[in-house]
Amino acid sequence: MKKLLFVILACISLFLITSCNSSDDCEGNPQTGNVENQFDNMVGSNNLNREKIVVISDIHLGVDLSFSETVKHLSRIEDFVNEVGNSKTVKELIINGDMLDEWYIPTRTDTYAGGTQEDFVKRIAKSNKAVIDAFNRVIKEGKVKVTYVPGNHDLLIDANKVEAIMPGINQARDTDRSLIGTYHPDGYPQIAIEHGHRYDFFCNLDPFDNQDIAPGSVLPPGYFFARIAANSFVNQVPKSEATKVADLQITPTNLSQKALYLYHYGWKSCLNDLIWVNDNFNDKIFKTNIDGYTGTLSMNDILPYNDNGTINVKLYKNAFTQENWEKRLAYNNAPVMTNVADAVIGSLLTSFIDNQSNVQYFQNPKSNVRIVIFGHTHIPMIKSFTNVRNEACVYANTGTWIDEKIRDIDAAAGKVVDQDTVNMNFVVVMPHKNDQSEINVGLYKYKRGKHVLVENQNIK
Repeated sequence: MKKLLFVILACISLFLITSCNSSDDCEGNPQTGNVENQFDNMVGSNNLNREKIVVISDIHLGVDLSFSETVKHLSRIEDFVNEVGNSKTVKELIINGDMLDEWYIPTRTDTYAGGTQEDFVKRIAKSNKAVIDAFNRVIKEGKVKVTYVPGNHDLLIDANKVEAIMPGINQARDTDRSLIGTYHPDGYPQIAIEHGHRYDFFCNLDPFDNQDIAPGSVLPPGYFFARIAANSFVNQVPKSEATKVADLQITPTNLSQKALYLYHYGWKSCLNDLIWVNDNFNDKIFKTNIDGYTGTLSMNDILPYNDNGTINVKLYKNAFTQENWEKRLAYNNAPVMTNVADAVIGSLLTSFIDNQSNVQYFQNPKSNVRIVIFGHTHIPMIKSFTNVRNEACVYANTGTWIDEKIRDIDAAAGKVVDQDTVNMNFVVVMPHKNDQSEINVGLYKYKRGKHVLVENQNIK
């Protein structure tokens, strides 16, 4: 009897789901039936008009799910995109960088597997088919505008290759720098949405270094960091067996030497305590064949070293003077110059990047922007600022959708992470229901498929 009842209930559920999928009036995820769409019932909105702007970033779709940073959260991304597409009050979904991941590849892996970058992008689309299909459904239906802003992990992937897997997507790219972009949504010139890496020493475009071995390259040093990070989790070793970065026995004597020392300190901190590996630093382990690089490099090609009373480095040797850093910032269309030593250490602490919203926009007298949204740091937040005209301003960071990594040794010791409760943040910008001139910026977590408000701010 119980078995018969279960079969009847299952048939009813299947009928409801398929009926909803065939109706244009259904709301919510088409895989979950006729449920109320959470975007259409948000506190602070009149929930009558199509006026909400939803911003996500750092979903890091990888080419190979055996080492991709996002696996456990893929089904939730699909749910989320479907929910956006089925909303009657969302007008735009913005993917604010690091949608595709060309950086997080183990060092000994040939990134393009003997093929081309175009093949690589198509392989990402195939590996993450359900998510890409969800985006494409929303784009094709045309009710919600979908916009993509380049990040650093997809820095080399040009507009044509993105268009090839997501036809019709809107792309926000600087007019003179197509690999980077800032987006001002329609009707909102006071809002600037960009990934945030253009101010990051480790991650912005660098066309001035390594041209002797990689002509035309713009890859910054963070690219090599990401590949080591992938090694650290694909080929795990106990921390006690890791190859350690030795101290430099030199005291910095000028700004460029200080910047180099801080660069060394950053690598040492990361390799000794965060992404440790047991590779011999002299071994040629970096398979390149990307962006002008053709050789195989070692970790000692990346790391600073003592050199006749100074600090030197083989790769990126031109990057550490103030003059060259400002030249690089200008190439990345950054309006305000920063100190090279501050940028080197600040890029690692991330607070430096978040504060660039204030430096580059709110304290810049040439800027009228009052709301800035970054991704990149993976740390979701909302901060209040006051600009040079004494007006209230808001900075939001959208966080990330990657899985929380657990090392094998920690899993064996019993550590468990409920992946349905970690990361998965997004930002919603919308007019306030009582005053359309007042803008609400809300930071949310997609926890177990529910919208959980973390924090919000209003500005008028």
